[in-house]
Amino acid sequence: MTLSGVHLSDGELARYARHIVLRELGGAGQKRLKAGRVAVIGCGGIGAPAIQYLAAAGVGRLVLIDDDAVDVSNLQRQVIFRTADLGAGKAAAAAAAARAINPHVVVEPARARIDAANAAALLDGVDVVLDGCDNFATRLVVADAGLAARVPLVSAAVGQFEGQLGVFRGWETALPCYRCFVGAEPERPEASCAETGVLGPVTGVLGSLAALEVLRALAPFGDDPAGKLLLVDLLALRFRTVRLPKDPGCPACS
Repeated sequence: MTLSGVHLSDGELARYARHIVLRELGGAGQKRLKAGRVAVIGCGGIGAPAIQYLAAAGVGRLVLIDDDAVDVSNLQRQVIFRTADLGAGKAAAAAAAARAINPHVVVEPARARIDAANAAALLDGVDVVLDGCDNFATRLVVADAGLAARVPLVSAAVGQFEGQLGVFRGWETALPCYRCFVGAEPERPEASCAETGVLGPVTGVLGSLAALEVLRALAPFGDDPAGKLLLVDLLALRFRTVRLPKDPGCPACS
């Protein structure tokens, strides 16, 4: 990321005034957000709120990657979409919504399923990856591509009333990568939201937290969350954080 030539117009100064008065962010931090390029993998439950907050926050460029179309069952939780979007590609519909939120943000939709063959190209030049996809094999592909490019990975997942959130920079000596956390097995039994259900606001909570961690990665403030996992149980209204060790035998980062 380079800040040379980045400036905030009068309109942007007014729009982001509540950020700029924060001692931990300020004008310099807002310029870092404007200079940032973020890839969002999945425009669904996690991506929908995250994209809105990232656009509103003034992240300069958003790359939205999703190969799915808007279905009526999505509307209960994927709040970036409207009934009129039914049948439209999620990436394009989310991009249109993000542009409507903030015309200062450049949004690049990609109707594609990210895989080992295209991941490097899709993530080329990004500063942070937010992974909110809904299957384990894709999460591993995204994690491997982010690790290879040395790009911070913000990973969030939800199910029923629960969620988890982690930030991974596994190329750093003391920090785990995503495979240190989950292991290397690409195939594991998973239950989808269609099978087990998910309460709509749970995705809003985790998507908003994921957006916060993307902003922190672009313009650091507060404590560094890398190497920790946030576990959220909203049936009990309980949040807890556990530390994730680096696996000395991890084939990806050790």
